[in-house]
Amino acid sequence: MEKLLPLAEKIAASLIARKETIAVAESSTGGLISAALLAVPGASAYYRGGGVIYTPRARAALVNITKEEMEAIGNRGATEPYATLLANRARELLNTTWGLSETGATGPSGNRYGDAAGHSCMAVAGPLMRVITLETGDSDRVANMRAFALHALELLSQTLESAR
Repeated sequence: MEKLLPLAEKIAASLIARKETIAVAESSTGGLISAALLAVPGASAYYRGGGVIYTPRARAALVNITKEEMEAIGNRGATEPYATLLANRARELLNTTWGLSETGATGPSGNRYGDAAGHSCMAVAGPLMRVITLETGDSDRVANMRAFALHALELLSQTLESAR
């Protein structure tokens, strides 16, 4: 968390100053993104909620993504189209300025879609849209969870800067 917290504090200050809010839908980070954002005092001013969308059942129940929506994007998680859909859906459901998502394969093996460990897609939805794919080349589960969370927060921070 030593790298995540300073970045979360910067994001929090920006969101609070702008009176903007965020919702998070994360998968392979297991809640680290939300934990970092919630560790900042005053988080209730900008953080509206989040969830760990780890399985197809969670996807349907928590963010109401339908089978048809998944088919429309190739029926695969851990892709940029899915990360974008997930960020948009979190934003819509919680009525926030911004949505942030992460989906990937932490390791030690790949995911059921054939992605290698160390693969993650993350998206920011809001007044500006951004989506990236990260490949760490590492099979260390915990290291990937941290790297994915850090890159997702960096993507959010850069997007907030660009939206000024």
